[in-house]
Amino acid sequence: MQFHLEANELNLLANLLMQQNNAGRQNRFETLLEMVLAHDLRFDSDDLELLANLLAGAKTALKADIAQEADRVRKATLEATLTLLQRVEERVNEACVMI
Repeated sequence: MQFHLEANELNLLANLLMQQNNAGRQNRFETLLEMVLAHDLRFDSDDLELLANLLAGAKTALKADIAQEADRVRKATLEATLTLLQRVEERVNEACVMI
């Protein structure tokens, strides 16, 4: 099975993985970040499950941020990010099902 992400989707995923590295959870996330940066998307089932959980958590946090945002411009930016995140989450979940 081929797993492809567009450039903006890869950037989003890399940013989420970098945030995890900055939070002190380096082991698995660092390896995944290196793979994403190298455009090497040959993830195993454990990698995909970890990514799916990461994306689900990020989506929940982003929805909470959107609900609290008063600035319409910032809110529109967050909503666009949410749409992109949901697209990546969908692709990861589809890949999980295929494995």
